[in-house]
Amino acid sequence: MIVCKLRIFSQNIRKNSLILNTILKTQNHFDIILIQEPLWSEIRKIPCSSNCDREPLVGTCHHPNWTTFARSSPNTDDSPRVIIYINIRLSSLCFLLHKDIFDHRDICLISFFNNCVCYYILNVYKYLKDTEVNINNVLLMTGDFNIRDSLWDPSFPFHASISDNLIMIADSFELSLSSPTNPGPTRFSDTAGESNSVIDLMFLWHGVDELDNHFILPEWCLSSDHAPLIIDIPIFEETIQTSKLAISPNSEQETSFIKDVISNFSKLDTSNIESIDKLEQIVNQLSVIVKQMWVKNAKKSRYSKHSKQWWSESCRSTLNTYRSERSRENWKSFKLVVKNAK
Repeated sequence: MIVCKLRIFSQNIRKNSLILNTILKTQNHFDIILIQEPLWSEIRKIPCSSNCDREPLVGTCHHPNWTTFARSSPNTDDSPRVIIYINIRLSSLCFLLHKDIFDHRDICLISFFNNCVCYYILNVYKYLKDTEVNINNVLLMTGDFNIRDSLWDPSFPFHASISDNLIMIADSFELSLSSPTNPGPTRFSDTAGESNSVIDLMFLWHGVDELDNHFILPEWCLSSDHAPLIIDIPIFEETIQTSKLAISPNSEQETSFIKDVISNFSKLDTSNIESIDKLEQIVNQLSVIVKQMWVKNAKKSRYSKHSKQWWSESCRSTLNTYRSERSRENWKSFKLVVKNAK
């Protein structure tokens, strides 16, 4: 498969694990998912040498088709408020988390390689305070900055100096504020008398004509009060392997593979190994035999780690009903269907 762009999804999920599980299950056509305010909770108690009652293991949502990048924390009081998921089909781009540059619960910085160049993506919650870091090739900075300003929200009449600081920080990364293709609020207030606002922003690498403006998708909010932002980031073409040759353990293919390897090994003449060159020749022949027998017996499989297939037609149907009607009763029905499916 040839990849020439990265499809990116960003949303503040308001500490709702059902929203995050639904995103990871239904948005597999995206390459990168950037989440603000994920839920961190106790998974189970684990043995501890200093505590006879055992200590809590804290974690967030995971999915076998996504690689999770987040700053680790020993306690829930300092749990990360940003997290990044990378689709496993992009593993060849060598994504890395950079705590050596930003080690903060509100900032998640990842890098990847494309055309032998290292690029960066920033996921941010709230404001980048006292940021003095020199990073080149930052393609995107996005998140919930929690700043209202007339610079990006026409319905808000005021301008604050903190917004100028944010623009200066973005400019230091050679980033410019992106204007959405479909302007509108990104946060929807559920408090009477409080207006909707624009506080979820995207900053893009300026000077690149191929970078399109982002989209706001209020119809994809689910029960969050924040709308997702999406954008396609162009990259140099990469050929991504989407399948591999594999042999299942204890299968007929494994038995046949072992028999073929043993049979061919036994035919090699190893009686006259009198030099290093002769030894290297025999070793190379062994390697060739293993590769040939692997290709002969292995089956092609896609890169996809399969977990329990709990997502059902009922899940899909009740989710669509909620999206069309957006009532609290529909959301409760969706939660119940997902709970029973799992």
